[in-house]
Amino acid sequence: MEPWNYRTIIEPFRIKMVEPIPFLEPAARRAALEGAGYNLFKLTAQQVTIDLLTDSGTGSMSSTQWAALMDGDESYAGSRSFQKLEAVVQELTGYPHVLPVHQGRAAERIMARTIIPAGKVVLNNTHFDTTRANIEQAGAEALDLPVPQALRPADTSAFKGDMDIGALDEALERLGDRVCMVMLTMTNNAAGGQPVSMANIEAVSARCNAAGVPFYLDAARFAENAWFIHSREPGYQDWTVRAIARRMFDLADGCAMSAKKDGIVNIGGLLCTRLDDHAEVFTNELILGEGFPTYGGLAGRDLAALAVGLQEALEPDYLRYRARSIAYFADGLEQVGIPVVHPPGGHAVFIDAGALAPHIPADQFPGQSVANALYLLGGIRGVEIGSLMFPEATLQLVRLAVPRRVYTQSHIDYVIEVAQELAQRVDELPGYRIVKEPPFLRHFSCELAPI
Repeated sequence: MEPWNYRTIIEPFRIKMVEPIPFLEPAARRAALEGAGYNLFKLTAQQVTIDLLTDSGTGSMSSTQWAALMDGDESYAGSRSFQKLEAVVQELTGYPHVLPVHQGRAAERIMARTIIPAGKVVLNNTHFDTTRANIEQAGAEALDLPVPQALRPADTSAFKGDMDIGALDEALERLGDRVCMVMLTMTNNAAGGQPVSMANIEAVSARCNAAGVPFYLDAARFAENAWFIHSREPGYQDWTVRAIARRMFDLADGCAMSAKKDGIVNIGGLLCTRLDDHAEVFTNELILGEGFPTYGGLAGRDLAALAVGLQEALEPDYLRYRARSIAYFADGLEQVGIPVVHPPGGHAVFIDAGALAPHIPADQFPGQSVANALYLLGGIRGVEIGSLMFPEATLQLVRLAVPRRVYTQSHIDYVIEVAQELAQRVDELPGYRIVKEPPFLRHFSCELAPI
């Protein structure tokens, strides 16, 4: 049999270098959390045993990426590292204009300052935090149009990341020329890491073409989304993942990408388009805030590593392992009494904190309470995706994002064991209140206190 047909999930790589992880006593963890204002973002790395805060920039680079990094060309303008990256991205996406940026939110900021005027509206399946913040900072409105099943954690529909096409039609009709752009976030992070179907991308593309509205992809997890189309959507089982990814990009006018996810690098992003007028204003804004267009705030070695990572992210063995390991994690949590969002996504497991801790009301942040408890019990750092991150949130979730090629099955088994203890003590969890917060993106730096 093929290796993936056995019950045991084996990593499709060997480990060549290791890094020690810290183990704190319970009293030290409690003191650390109190010192951080009960905000897990404010813990130091030395205070965390298993770090599942994010999969953004936290992955392990391959030996091939390290070799490319050492060969990076640090020329300020026109480096060969950029030329290699540009060729890879153009082949992958078909977009002629490729602009590197230091990370995804830089691409969002450039778009917000150039093609998203104040008073306009951006439609999305679900905007994530920095996307929404940049749009709102521009004076525009970020409007979410998720399918209804996206708001039902127990629903096992295969593509809960889809945009509601009926709602899209209604919004385009009602808002008219106030709509300046439509985006699709793939996979749909705020809705539990759920993928978007090819049928949905095609439907959104057709509506945008008919309405004359630019259509962009938030393609941070494009490879994982392509894998789910390959493995779940009828008619695509015989397509290669690379061909599916190209079809996704062909349906849109461009993309913004945090390459710290499916680029499998520690820093970097992309802003790409096929629209010449957009490319011109993007380039001017990039020069103002990021750097020359052929480095975009990145070192040449970063560009070189990204060119390799984008190709490695499309390897079927890697994607199969990635999806199977996330499913193993989700199944393990459910077996010990932790409700999770179904079906498992590609980069994280999302705990349904609202269902796990129903005694904590939304305005007392049940997701933050569950996340803090995981840290106190076992040094595990996750992130709340609920009413603390999004004040109008319907779902109260905790995301446990798994860095790429970093943790083994025994690390995940440890997290499941800690979660089992949490399930047995969940009635003891307190709610939280905010004691200090910034004017936007409050979850990054606010301070809280238990009630």
